Amino acid sequence: MFERVQRGVGVLRIRRRSPRPRRPSTRRARLPRALRRFRPWHSIALLVLLFGLCAGIGLAWGSWTRICLDERCPSIAQITVWEPEESSKLYAGDGSLIHEFFLERRTVIDLADLPAYVPQAFVAIEDKRFYRHGGLDLRRFVRATIEYLIYGPGRPGGSTITQQLARNQFPDRIGFAVSPLRKAKEAKVARDIERIYSKEEILEAYLNQIPFGAGYGIETAAHYYFGKPARQLNLPEAATLAALPQAPSRLSPFRNPELALRRRNLVLDLMAQQGYISEAEAEAAKAYPLPRSQPRGQEYQIAPYFVEWVRQMMDDRFGSDLYQAGFHIYTTLDLEMQAIADSALRAQLTLLESVPDYEHMTYEEALKLPPDSIDWAQTPYLQGMFIALDPKTGFVSALVGGRDWNHSKFNRATQALRQAGSAFKPFVYTAALASDYPVSYVIYDAPLELDQYDPEGDSTWIWSPKNYNNRFDGPTTLRDALRRSRNVPTVKLSQEIGMESVGQTARRMGIRSPIPRVAAAAIGAVDVIPLQLVEAFTTYANLGTRVTPQPILRIEDKTGRTIWEAVPQREEILDPQTAWILLTILQDVVNTGTAWRIRSEYLAPEIPAAGKTGTTNDETNIWFLGFTPDLLAGVWIGLDEPTRIFEGAVGGAHAAPVWGAFMQRVYQNRPIPEPWRSPGGLIYRTVDKLTGKLASEYCPEDAVYTEVYKPGTEPVEECDLHQPTPWGLPPSSPARGRTNPQPH
Repeated sequence: MFERVQRGVGVLRIRRRSPRPRRPSTRRARLPRALRRFRPWHSIALLVLLFGLCAGIGLAWGSWTRICLDERCPSIAQITVWEPEESSKLYAGDGSLIHEFFLERRTVIDLADLPAYVPQAFVAIEDKRFYRHGGLDLRRFVRATIEYLIYGPGRPGGSTITQQLARNQFPDRIGFAVSPLRKAKEAKVARDIERIYSKEEILEAYLNQIPFGAGYGIETAAHYYFGKPARQLNLPEAATLAALPQAPSRLSPFRNPELALRRRNLVLDLMAQQGYISEAEAEAAKAYPLPRSQPRGQEYQIAPYFVEWVRQMMDDRFGSDLYQAGFHIYTTLDLEMQAIADSALRAQLTLLESVPDYEHMTYEEALKLPPDSIDWAQTPYLQGMFIALDPKTGFVSALVGGRDWNHSKFNRATQALRQAGSAFKPFVYTAALASDYPVSYVIYDAPLELDQYDPEGDSTWIWSPKNYNNRFDGPTTLRDALRRSRNVPTVKLSQEIGMESVGQTARRMGIRSPIPRVAAAAIGAVDVIPLQLVEAFTTYANLGTRVTPQPILRIEDKTGRTIWEAVPQREEILDPQTAWILLTILQDVVNTGTAWRIRSEYLAPEIPAAGKTGTTNDETNIWFLGFTPDLLAGVWIGLDEPTRIFEGAVGGAHAAPVWGAFMQRVYQNRPIPEPWRSPGGLIYRTVDKLTGKLASEYCPEDAVYTEVYKPGTEPVEECDLHQPTPWGLPPSSPARGRTNPQPH
């Protein structure tokens, strides 16, 4: 049983067992030990596990392939042709950006135009493995998934730059909801994007697409936060913008500077760790201050009523493309003139509110009231409007549609219907002169009674027009009646030539609002849109040619290709000789007529000027429309609710000073234009103003003047009112038989 083995000094006993008889061989005995312990129910479990695994893989694959069926995700074709929405930009005449129209405020910029550290900052903080993955960062995704399952929503996400681009490109198809479905869609579209575009194209699209809390895209953000284009950003500014996409509002340097500073410095640290910049550069950039307030730029709205007028025109022409196609709209706006117009109008309105007889709320009082205590549809304080344009081209240089855009968006320059008052009278005299009335035609200024019929009420009444000062001047030439804005001679003249002729003349000259064919319309009982009234006066400034006002010079698409360019819209309305005669009368209005303050207080004699005052009988509207050879402007002042401004409010004394102050300041830095040139062929005669006939040697000097005529309308008879007397009075003696002599 035992054997002894001697080794060295010791004896080792080895027990040898007797051989056991061999058992019959079985299949189980030859299996590995792990399988020998296998039981039948284990097979069932294994099969179930394998089936579940295959089913899970199949379900996952099926879900992945079907997640975007039924157009729930953008197609490959849509991704291929996708272009970011871009805001349309509005420029002043000097090329200055004054406004943007957008659904998503964005200006697209090429990646190649940006400093290298700008995209590097975004890659460092948002997706450090951007250049190594195919749209999905699996490590980051798994970590984010585990954190989501443990902690729930609110943890940092696992989206790559490509995934962020996918959901920002197609928010309607993918959305921003925190859910597995959104993540799956996002991942699917991200993979498609990576197959179509290069990394540089993806990064460029990302920088132009993502929101920054003040619009979309890095170019808009650079202007908003730093007042400069993105190509001029320095390293700390780039890091500041790269810190924003995670939470633009919360990380805004204007709202939470401490959070913004920590996040910016984190971006700089990550850039250094990833080798984009050195540690020294990062530390130096950390010392750079954050922006404290928004630079004055795009957000400061200039000429809001002008901007809204242009927006409405563009919207009618281009519809929704205006807000997403990236048009460049170059306007006629002159920023200096706009500022002068706004200042002159505001100063005059404030002055008028200080008049003792002014009984309405002032603008300063309205500012102190709670906003919800006033119906801003009709502001309670004094309002005004101002339009200035080049009469030769119709290009609008300045437009003020109201006193405060924040209070009222209603544009009184382009939308309001207000009675024109005496500013309508030139159309009556234009119709008469166009019908070959001589300008020295005499109308007797005396009391008048007219039967007026109201077809709606089927009633008749007696109307007696009055002059502003309730005086009558007796014999009055057409020139003097318009120069002094006399009501009664104007009504009498309209009755002679017919209100139909007056209405048609005003229509041809640009008044498109309804013109009632009643006697009162001759002296301005007509509602007009101020812009149309200004348009009508271009006919006088251009010696018979009407020019349509327009605010846009040209429109370019986002590539810089001109798709529309303005062409002055001119139409000859009057023959130049008729227009010239009207022009000389309107010059008299400024020099010696109802707007004499302009010449005495504002404009030097060498600046040629003409115009017409306007006042309604109830003193609810006051006007002045005037022009030089190269600049035309119109002023209206009144209350939104038609009410008397104050007793004695008149266009010559209270509206014309706005025009005068504007022109005075404009021509300080603008060459004085050459005077208008006579069209030629006109005839000049020395006439007696009491008869309109050729002056005789017996006419008194104060009744004699030189008048201009179209050929065939000049007088041929000599004055027979003034005759020699038995005492042989000299010609300079007072006229015999003249009643109520008028001043000259």
